[in-house]
Amino acid sequence: MTLQCLVIDDEPRAITILKKYIEKVSFLTLCGTFRDPLKALDHLQEQDVDLIFLDIQMPNLTGLQLLNTLSNPPMIIFTTAYSEFALKGYEYNAVDYLLKPIEFERFLKAVNKALKQCQLEQNKKTIFATVPATGPKETETILLKSGSDIHQIKIDDILYIESAGNYVFFVTVREKVMTLLTMAEALAMLPVEKFVRVHRSYIVALKHILLIERHGVRIGEKKFPIGNFYRETFMKSIKNI
Repeated sequence: MTLQCLVIDDEPRAITILKKYIEKVSFLTLCGTFRDPLKALDHLQEQDVDLIFLDIQMPNLTGLQLLNTLSNPPMIIFTTAYSEFALKGYEYNAVDYLLKPIEFERFLKAVNKALKQCQLEQNKKTIFATVPATGPKETETILLKSGSDIHQIKIDDILYIESAGNYVFFVTVREKVMTLLTMAEALAMLPVEKFVRVHRSYIVALKHILLIERHGVRIGEKKFPIGNFYRETFMKSIKNI
């Protein structure tokens, strides 16, 4: 994935530094630099970008005023010498806030956050559930994006979902698919009558549970703990089995 980015800053030295940093990062492509925010605004009317490195204090139009004119702004990383604007900047849902002079290590941390956010948004657009059109013979499936691949999985084949950092694994009777989702997002894709979260790291398919013990459940040879926070919801769910 490549992020198309723009630099808007009235200071030539700041632009030079950001250009040098952007050239070092493989997933960033610089589409242009602007010292005049009004000219930048004209550019944004003609070309979409993924990310803007945006100064706040500029002549003619501040960075915040520029954002107010955009109906669908891209991701923003603020770059400014004034720390007092930090809180105001985050009110605009900025990815990050870089205080000048900007160190490369801090810059890299900010753009990695932007990349993860973009990947997550792309995942949300790509992953969706297909609902049966007619009758019980149709099989419900979901599409999962894993890297550059898209897997179509039957919902009834899912055994459990396991959290692993920023990713989750969908484990089915045939395969194990890793995708960039939160557990809450994964659970929202599935029928509530068929799946239940039993632990902060596990969602299980009710139909595949072989054994329910006092402190856990078993699917196949794998055991899953039942967290205290999820126990009440789990007990309500198994009454409907």
